[in-house]
Amino acid sequence: MTGLGTLIKRNTKLYFKDKGMFFTSLITPAILLVLYSTFLANIYESSFRSFWEAAGVKVSDKLLKGCVGGELISSLLAVSCVTVAFCSNLLMVQDKVNGAKKDLTIAPIKTGTLALSYYASTLISTLIINLAALVMCLLYLAKVGWFLTVGDVTLLAADVILLALFGTALSSCIIFPLTTQGQASAIGTVISAGYGFICGAYMPVSSFSSGLQKIISFLPGTYGTGLLRNHALHGVFKEMESLGFPLKMIDSIRDSVDCNLYFFGNKVSLSAMYIVLIATIAAAVLLYVAINMLLAKKHK
Repeated sequence: MTGLGTLIKRNTKLYFKDKGMFFTSLITPAILLVLYSTFLANIYESSFRSFWEAAGVKVSDKLLKGCVGGELISSLLAVSCVTVAFCSNLLMVQDKVNGAKKDLTIAPIKTGTLALSYYASTLISTLIINLAALVMCLLYLAKVGWFLTVGDVTLLAADVILLALFGTALSSCIIFPLTTQGQASAIGTVISAGYGFICGAYMPVSSFSSGLQKIISFLPGTYGTGLLRNHALHGVFKEMESLGFPLKMIDSIRDSVDCNLYFFGNKVSLSAMYIVLIATIAAAVLLYVAINMLLAKKHK
């Protein structure tokens, strides 16, 4: 385990030593928060305001902005936890390109230990950046409309950790076979551009066609977004209940922002979302281990 600890330390140091890679990963959530709060917030506010005005319900600006803010930060964290993991995992490809991996494999280090070190260091880097992003998001909510409890914040942090585990496992499986920086950059670009749509972060799943909703319901990232949505907006919905909002109206809002997710018409519980995400993480890690073992045997 001493060799594993040394490798994890080495990989993590190299990642943070690369100022370009580190600051790009760190600034991305901040840029997204600015863009979301500048452009998307107005669109969401107008949509919610129109809905409540049509229903004849008056809503305070704080509650409105708290609702919009909860949706925005959950979208940001859902995307960031996965895309940052792909950035953090580029060291795996860099080591192949510059020959460092050959030097490491010449040393008496097991293939499994080396693979695990990449996974662990990527997870550490991804967690550091996304927990920092969570703090930024909480500061934003404190400014626009705070309705969270200590329990909600704790669950949001737990969701970030789970999604970081998921993003690291997913990126490890996809990036491991790559051998050039061009391939890695191409994969990173595709993931950054497309993941937000297929996980329901940029556009709620409820806004898609029924056929597309069924397809997306098979994707585990959707349930990660759903968990973040539920915990970011839990306090807002509690406030609505205390103000006497009709339960049907609250449930309709929960449907519209993907707090309520459905699998072929059946509502998915929060516990089921956790099970899907945890099972996917376990399966992806096992796949990563299997790929490493197969390639190790092939080289022998």
